[in-house]
Amino acid sequence: MLNPSRPSRWKRHLFNREVRVRTTWRLRIALLTLVLFALWLTGGWWSVRISRGLVCNADPGPSDAILVENLESDYLLFERATALRQEGLAGRVLVTAQTDADTDHVNQVALSTVEVMARIARTGPLEIVPAREVEPITLNAARDVQRFIEREHIRSVILVTSLFRSRRSALVYAATLGRAGVLVRCEPVEGTRGVATWTRSWHGIQNVVEQWLKLQYYRFWVLPFTVPHDAETSIAPRRASVALALNASDFASAPLQAIQTTADRHPIERSDRALMA
Repeated sequence: MLNPSRPSRWKRHLFNREVRVRTTWRLRIALLTLVLFALWLTGGWWSVRISRGLVCNADPGPSDAILVENLESDYLLFERATALRQEGLAGRVLVTAQTDADTDHVNQVALSTVEVMARIARTGPLEIVPAREVEPITLNAARDVQRFIEREHIRSVILVTSLFRSRRSALVYAATLGRAGVLVRCEPVEGTRGVATWTRSWHGIQNVVEQWLKLQYYRFWVLPFTVPHDAETSIAPRRASVALALNASDFASAPLQAIQTTADRHPIERSDRALMA
């Protein structure tokens, strides 16, 4: 006689009965609170660790030129370039400036912005390096800088760049200028947010997260797969180079003089620049 409390033998081949244990919402809230408290308690440690991973090792030293990576129009970069020049580390200052999308010429707005910041920072004579705004932007800007530097026979530069993008920029310029035999020294410039204070505002958190993601993108995709296959045929023809001659004694009165040379002309010799300056 069948026992109704016991399932039939054939049913065990079709059905399984399980007993599940699920956490309550109280336990979940308690665990979440514990995690948040642990993050807050150790925030001074992990926030500094994350931000330091985005910053290159400062290594200023005597070089042929100072390279201001002016991709985000940061005035503090010009102040640091001025200080480095006054310390006698380099006599020439190169500044990247965005080109127009339809032409090879420097964008007039970008050029005027550079003029204003250089005048206020009292940087002195500048040389503008036209840089394309083509993805990946930092890599293509480094390629444009490389062609300019090779044409000018520069063998060492101090890369002046923003704090949280400095590690990425150092990797990119080491993969381009470094492979061409140019010594690249890094000089990160701290802005309103430092390695220990970026978590105090949402803008600081957004900036660090964005720079961290970009660093991983360049480190694991752009540099391993793009730079080794780089060829001259994939690079646009040589663009115009602009030399800015700024008389340091006439900051208050004399305007900046932009001397533009096309790619068909010979580069301006350093002795000529000295006369113009």
